[in-house]
Order: sequence, then C-alpha cells, then structure tokens
Amino acid sequence: MINTIRNILLAIIGGSLLTLMIYTNSILSESTTPFFASWVAHGIGTIVALILFIIVAKCFSKKETDEKKHKKSNIPIWFYLGGIPGALTVVLAAVAINGGLPLSSTISLGLVGQILFGLVADHFGFLRTKKRKIVIQDLYVIFFVLFGSMLILFGGSN
Repeated sequence: MINTIRNILLAIIGGSLLTLMIYTNSILSESTTPFFASWVAHGIGTIVALILFIIVAKCFSKKETDEKKHKKSNIPIWFYLGGIPGALTVVLAAVAINGGLPLSSTISLGLVGQILFGLVADHFGFLRTKKRKIVIQDLYVIFFVLFGSMLILFGGSN
C-alpha cells in the first residue's frame, strides 16, 4: 500500500513538472521558435539527466547484478528512441499554447491523447504491453476526461 501511495504521489509530481516544463517552454517559444525552445529544454534536460545518471551510478553501481548487465545487451534499439515523442510533445504543446489554447486545456487534452494511445496500445499489445481488452468503463473514462477538457476549454471566462 505504501508503494502504491508513493507511486501515485510520484505520478502527480511528474505531471506537475511536465506542466511546468510545457509552460516555460511555451513562454520561451514566444520569443524564439517552438523548435529552438524544444532544443533548449531537451539540452538542459540532457545535462540534468547526465548529472543524475552519474550520481545514481556511483551510489548504486555495486548493487547491479550480472543478470541485469546481460539483460541490457538484449534491449531492442528502438527502445532507446523514447526521446522522439518527448521532443514532439514539447514542440506541439508550445505551438498549441502559443496558438491560443490555454495551458490547462493543452494539458487536459494531452491527457485524452495519452489515455487513447494507452488503451489502443494495451488492446493490441503495442510496445510489448500486456494485452487488455477495451471495456465500457474505458470509454466512460475517455468521455469524462474529454468532457472535463471541454469544460476547461470553453467554460472559463475570457
């Protein structure tokens, strides 16, 4: 139960940080371009990730087993391409926000896209996910999140 609570909190913090990144990136892209702002965001992100990698590697390198080392060599090359959709997410969000879509609407509609892709990926087993049938409750989730997104987009005062 503690792990579940911890993971929920980490997901909420991660979502908050994603929103902060998208917002600051969209502000930068107003003065430059969405592509330049994406390069800056990912360049700084690369430096921070490298620093974190070095710190974690030094702290935990002795705990790594031979089995884990062997597993690393069997990873398909396309598993390393996760930065591509990440970069596109940053650029597309900056374009949407600078095009007049509010930050909250951009994030909530992005959530709709994540849910839709996740359901399709689970249904067909894309990217080695465990296959899971789409059930009526999944469609309710999509409806309510989309409905909430529309309330955010059209319900606020201008």
